[in-house]
Formats: sequence, structure tokens, C-alpha cells
Amino acid sequence: MPQIDVHKLSDHARFNGFHGIVLFWCALIIIFDGYDLAVAGIALPSIMKEMGVSPTNAGFMVSSALFGMMFGAIFMGTIADRIGRKWAIALCILLFSVFTAVAGLTTDPLSFSVTRFLAGLGIGGVMPNVVAQMTEYSPRKIRSTLVTLMFSGYSVGGMLAALLGKGLIESYGWQSVFFAAGLPVLLIPFILKSMPESMAFLVRHGRLDELKGIVQRLEPGYVPSAGDQFALPHAHAAHGAPIGKLFQDGRGFSTVMFWVAFFMCLFMVYALSSWLAKLMAGAGYSLGSALTFVLVLNFGAMIGAISGGWLADRFHIKYVLVAFYALAAVSITLLGYKVPVELLYILVGLAGASTIGTQILTYAYVGQYYPMAVRSTGIGWASGVGRSGAILAPILIGTLVGMALPLEHNFMAIAIPAVIAVIAVSLINHRHSASAHH
Repeated sequence: MPQIDVHKLSDHARFNGFHGIVLFWCALIIIFDGYDLAVAGIALPSIMKEMGVSPTNAGFMVSSALFGMMFGAIFMGTIADRIGRKWAIALCILLFSVFTAVAGLTTDPLSFSVTRFLAGLGIGGVMPNVVAQMTEYSPRKIRSTLVTLMFSGYSVGGMLAALLGKGLIESYGWQSVFFAAGLPVLLIPFILKSMPESMAFLVRHGRLDELKGIVQRLEPGYVPSAGDQFALPHAHAAHGAPIGKLFQDGRGFSTVMFWVAFFMCLFMVYALSSWLAKLMAGAGYSLGSALTFVLVLNFGAMIGAISGGWLADRFHIKYVLVAFYALAAVSITLLGYKVPVELLYILVGLAGASTIGTQILTYAYVGQYYPMAVRSTGIGWASGVGRSGAILAPILIGTLVGMALPLEHNFMAIAIPAVIAVIAVSLINHRHSASAHH
């Protein structure tokens, strides 16, 4: 009986229409995800005005979605093993679309925060699932490229939120951008119909006819026969490794440095996406042009992610990261000073490239650093610790905004983490990484 290793098959498949469909849906879901996340920062100046909220409380309101994301990332990954990845993704879309739309109906900070927390469960939960889906179905040769490409949908979502926000908020009020987020619900039936289930899940549950259909689309040269046996490589059969493994083989110190870098990076990402519009409006720019800055921030992020991925394939990823974090420290600090508006746009774009763009690169480095058996544990813990930076940022910067300090102090506070990240990444000992042993 022929034994077919499904992961090997997927590693060596040539990119075809089937891969295109997986990339299309995963990227589209990440675009909605990015929109949902950016929408709160874009509407923040209007929400604060209408609900009469102090900057500190506004920081808590924005962070409630991030708390939800932290729980969602842990819980929805586990649930996918039970009900299948396809249904887990659909459930997440339902959560974040419905509850973001409901947030538009709220009139007080508490109910707004509760609906955003529930939306956050979906926003955070969909992320690990689509990354896993894209990684599982990508040919190995172009895996990083496809995952980075898919991730840049995040910035597209942010740009979409800023573009819609400019027209909608001024004409129909801040609620309208939240209502618009309910539309992805309509796509759930199409996603369930055309998105493939995880191959590992089908093997474990003995759904072999379905699996044969997927394998045939993945590798059109395959002809199914009645006696085919499907196998998973041993490393994939066991799920989740204990956290202690991250501290073995001389990797302990570097593991902590990754956690520091993740914390600092996500702190900057969420400080900027939550407060940039409000800080720029406070610096005297109209709401329309303050939202243009959010647009430029996300456009820069997309360029940063794609060029960062390209550079990391050519030079050492560690040094590319150090350079990007250094750029973040400089560009964010300069945002607080009076400069000609053209230069300001360039600085905002660079800030986006070196924070949101760098986040994706940091994910890639962690993925390459740990051996396969502990890879998902490594990525999970690093991003989990990083999430606490994301939750803290809107609250901390909100407190600073409430103190009415000069503008440059606010931006300096956002830039300090970049300096810490430069030091942390520099101290990672690459000799202990999995990729150094190949």
C-alpha cells in the first residue's frame, strides 16, 4: 500500500490555482481583520468628543479589543483542533464582524468596551488560524513570500479603514465605520464552501475521501487509488511542546530577548495605530488630514513588510531587524517636531514600515530560530508576551496624552521601545538557532 506523506506533497507542489484560492481567502480575511483593528483608532477623536471620554479612559476602550485578542489567540487555536480549522475561521469572522458592528450602536464607554472585547476574540483568533492555513498549503520554496504577502493584507485593511473613515465619519458619524465592518458575515458561506480543511485534521479524523480531493487539487499529477494510506510526519503528529523546551540547548537567554523585542514592537504598533490620528488632530491638523497620516502609516507598513522579507532572504534576518528597529527609533522621535508636511508624510511612512512592517519580520525570525518541534510553542509564547505590550500601549499613551505634554514627549515615549528592541535583537545568540545548524 502506498504511504503518502501529505506535508511532503504540499512542500514540493508547484503553485497553482488551488494555492491562489487559499491565498485569496486568507489575505481577504486578514484585510477584514486589519480593518476591524484600525477602525477604533480612526474613530477615536470622534468617539471621545461624543461620549465625553478622557484620554486615559479612551486608552482603556481601545485596549479592550486587545484583551479579547489575547484570549482569542489562545482559545481559537485550541478549538480548531476540535472542530476543524475551516469552521474555527468562520466562527472568528462571525464574532469580529457582528460585534464590531454592534459597537457602533453603543453610547457609553462600558458597553463599547464589552463589544470590542468580544470582537477581539475573533480578531485575535483568526490570526494564528490563517497563518497556519497558509503555511500548511504553501510550497516550501515560496512559503515566506506567500505568508508575508498574506500578512500585508493587514495594512490594506488599515488603509481601507482610513479611506472609508474620511468619507463616512464626516457624513454619517463615527458609527458608520463600525457598521461597515459587519459585511464580511455575508462571505462565510463562500469561505466554508471553497476553503480547504487542514490536511492534518482530515488525517486524524479519517476523512480520507475529502483529503484525496484536496491532494488532487494540490498536486494534479496525483491519481487516487483505493488502498492509499495517508501519513503525517512524526513531528506533526504531536501537538504543542512544553514551554521548557524554549529554554534548552542554550536558547534560554535568546528566548527572553525575543519576548522583549515582541513586547516593544507591538507596543509601538498599537501606540501608533490607536493614537496617531488623535495626536495629529491635537497638533492642529484637520480630522481629514489626520486620517491621511493613518493611510500613509499603513502604506509604509506594506512596503516595509514586503521589502523586509526580500532583504531578509538576501542578508541575515537578524541584522535587517536591527536596522529596522533603529529606523523606528529615529523616525518616530522626529514625528514630534515641526517639519515641512512632505517630510512629515515620509516620516510617518517610515514609522509604519519599521513598526507594523517589522512585526511581520520578527514573526519570521522566531519561526526560523526554533526547531520544528517547538516552533509553534515559540511563536505562540513570543506573540502572547508581545500582546501585553499591545494592551499596555493605548492605556499608557492615553495617560500621557491626558497630561497634555508637548507633542515631542508623546512621540519620544513611543520611540523608546524601539531602542530597547535594537538592544534585545542584537543580543540574540544566532549560533543556537535551528537555521544555524543546517
